[in-house]
Amino acid sequence: MAIRIMLVEDDANISNTVKAFLKERGYAVDACLDGDEALVKFYDNPYHLAILDIMLQGMNGHELLKEFRKLNNTPILMMTALSDDKNQIRAFDAEADDYVTKPFKMQILMKRVEALLRRSGALSKDIHSGKLVLTPEDYRGAYDGAELSLTLKEFGILLLLVQNKGKTLSHETILTRVWGYDADGDESTVHTHIKNLRAKLPENIIKTVRGVGYRLADAGETGDASASSRPIDALASDEEA
Repeated sequence: MAIRIMLVEDDANISNTVKAFLKERGYAVDACLDGDEALVKFYDNPYHLAILDIMLQGMNGHELLKEFRKLNNTPILMMTALSDDKNQIRAFDAEADDYVTKPFKMQILMKRVEALLRRSGALSKDIHSGKLVLTPEDYRGAYDGAELSLTLKEFGILLLLVQNKGKTLSHETILTRVWGYDADGDESTVHTHIKNLRAKLPENIIKTVRGVGYRLADAGETGDASASSRPIDALASDEEA
């Protein structure tokens, strides 16, 4: 599976140059010239990294960063001519991962991109979280060394939870990120897939946050997942699933 990067830059010359360098290194790149288009694409597609300018038509880079962080922990690199401390602090307070000011050397930008992808696990073949190992390249998963038989949607849910470890994801977020922005489904679709996942996992690593959604269990928080597949689970499905 190719590493996919979103590039949001309103200067066509800079956008085309950065996109060309990224593509030469084997990355798939979606380039947007304005913030509104970028928000739609981010809702509709999974990305391993986003590169954001700040001064954009429509929604600006600071606003985009805030919206992106409501959805997931995708690494975000700010790439802007605004070099003042105020804008940099604002970006880092909103959980930007890095900040590059223009003009910059393309080789340095590429190294920063690689560093963020390496830190997030995107450049590694396998993604590890406790006993869980996911291989995005061929949508395979294993737990404590045992292969898991996962559907594409089940794999997508697990990967999304791992990528957002420490955060609670709403039903709407999971539906949008795994099924797509125009998905034909509702909370029950997510409930059903979570219940099926729990039945396949030896331990319950998916925790319900009542009235909100789901999160990945913290270390020492897992338990026997078999209870999730017992008949009693059906009685509590509205609360637990």
